[in-house]
Amino acid sequence: MFTGIRIRNILLIMLGAALFSFGLVNFTIQHELAEGGFTGITLILLFAFNWDPALMNLVLNIPMFIIGWKMLGRRSFIYTVIGTIAVSLFIKIFMKYQVNIHMEGDLFLVALFAGVFIGVGLGIIFRSGGTTGGSDIIARLVHKKYGITMGKTMFVFDAAIILLSWAVYLDYRSMMYTLVALFVGARVIDFVQEGAYSARGAFIVTSFPDEIASKISDSMERGVTVFKGYGHFSKENREILYCVVGKNEMIRLKNLITSVDPEAFVSMMEVHDVMGEGFTLDEQKRPIGD
Repeated sequence: MFTGIRIRNILLIMLGAALFSFGLVNFTIQHELAEGGFTGITLILLFAFNWDPALMNLVLNIPMFIIGWKMLGRRSFIYTVIGTIAVSLFIKIFMKYQVNIHMEGDLFLVALFAGVFIGVGLGIIFRSGGTTGGSDIIARLVHKKYGITMGKTMFVFDAAIILLSWAVYLDYRSMMYTLVALFVGARVIDFVQEGAYSARGAFIVTSFPDEIASKISDSMERGVTVFKGYGHFSKENREILYCVVGKNEMIRLKNLITSVDPEAFVSMMEVHDVMGEGFTLDEQKRPIGD
């Protein structure tokens, strides 16, 4: 059950959850800004009914765990559960031991710090193979059922939460600064993780195709296709490897290739839609999520 689970990834997810929660509590909550996704719902419940955001984060995500355990795959599901529980744990801790950062007169600075902490935290979690549940799982489900991109689904979901927050407790000024925080957070996530919601296709030209293909198949559990190629300059026949991995697996793939052949030529491209085992089919060739 725990094949492929790494302690290093778990520790990084915990670190990301701590940074995310610190920014959420000490900047977003302290200064009554809003947030997108399920986190935004927990803030609405906090400011409207004084409900514990740490507890609400778990309660809201339980149905997502039930939906996501097939959709995410075993490893990603375990990392997602760890990430979600860690976020709730750290929110509880930081709510009890808050750092009083007095920036009421400079909400722009508050928005920047909120975006940076939340963005770095989420970027680390995504890069380590996890998620924080919630809207990420909803976006995957909508994409699978209706073909709508995950980015569009998450944008619509986040926009709806921000508008609801505005109706419940935000004023115009706070809403504008919330948008600044969300924009900064999104850019920081891209910087840390290079995006988290699509795949990458990799063409690999190497002198050691069998070794690299075996490592990708065994350690990453990803399929590899071998093409016959011909080098125009070298006048040599070459085997070219092609594989598709999640964005959160890019760094791991690069390190794997370099460990076998530091001189390998690798070309990566963004893949907007992926069908097949590991993405839409499980190991028994059954549709994921059905």
